[in-house]
Amino acid sequence: MLYSSSMNMDVNKSTTGPEVGAHYLLSQLAWCFFGLICGVIMASIDYRRLKKFSPWLLGLSVFLLMLVFAPFIGIAKNGAHRWIGRPHLPHFQPSEMAKLALILFIAAYGDRYQRQMAGFKKGLVIPGAVIAVVLALIFIEPDRGCTILLAAVCGAMLIVAGARLTFLIPPAVLAIGGLAISFLHDPMRMRRIMAWIHPEQNKEGAGYQVYQAMIALGSGGWFGLGLGNGRQKLGFVPEHHTDFIFSIIGEELGLVATMAVLLLFVVVIVCGAIIARRSSDAFGLLLGTGLTFMIGLQALINIGVVTGMLPNKGMPLPFISYGGSNLVLMLVSVGLLTSISRFAIEIVPKKASNPFEAEPEIAHA
Repeated sequence: MLYSSSMNMDVNKSTTGPEVGAHYLLSQLAWCFFGLICGVIMASIDYRRLKKFSPWLLGLSVFLLMLVFAPFIGIAKNGAHRWIGRPHLPHFQPSEMAKLALILFIAAYGDRYQRQMAGFKKGLVIPGAVIAVVLALIFIEPDRGCTILLAAVCGAMLIVAGARLTFLIPPAVLAIGGLAISFLHDPMRMRRIMAWIHPEQNKEGAGYQVYQAMIALGSGGWFGLGLGNGRQKLGFVPEHHTDFIFSIIGEELGLVATMAVLLLFVVVIVCGAIIARRSSDAFGLLLGTGLTFMIGLQALINIGVVTGMLPNKGMPLPFISYGGSNLVLMLVSVGLLTSISRFAIEIVPKKASNPFEAEPEIAHA
């Protein structure tokens, strides 16, 4: 699908004579190969070894998030500072690494202080401060979508770890209020929200992208126009190889293919939830929960935007959209889930031989 959606694209608009063809496919294959290697490594090692590295990985992520604003290192596109790298070289998006680092940190923190997570200091103040620093750096890039996604994942992990809802709700309400105020002072995002509320009135303006994506989905019918035969990718749907590739799947392969993609994501979520539930320790439970929720929520947001159910927000479709950093993150996440399923074996208590013999403690969270 990536090759089909990008084969007619102008890869380098700054030169005379566009480069088209398999450029994006070959680039994504290179990232995929690297991601598979990382995923296999993660699946091969015991995930519990990562606990001691989680603070260092988080510190590195924070440093890289600050580098996106550094001259000659950070790369700005469409007014956003989200990448680091050099021209004509692969670009890296630190926020993708920050997702994994923060999930690992919260899982390790929740495992270490699981008996104290119901308290105000250990359950909210300390983890909340760490989360706030990472989210603030992503927010000012600006990347509102990634901020919302990561905040939801962290909140879910804290709840699973045992933090009290009465402590979590007030800061969540304040964060939502602050986000709403930032939207009110951001004309571009307000236009997107108004286009979502009134799509027919904005189909030539802020709602153009979603409107064209809906046309692509509708014109595909049950079985699509055929692989490579889509018309909406020919200059009608912007970002059709990244954030809106789901619409091209619907146009070329039809409703059957889009439902199959949804089913596969459901399978991934269900398997991830089962793996997390069967983990024998709190670290595995929290890590599996965070990774599964991240994959599922990101897919939900992307598909919701393409189908007009959510306001337009650029976010790649996991495993399918073009984007090397996100693909590597997803493959590493699958590797970690595999590691949890391999090494986190539940401890089954043996029957006590007599009523005075203590049974072994179950480590299951």
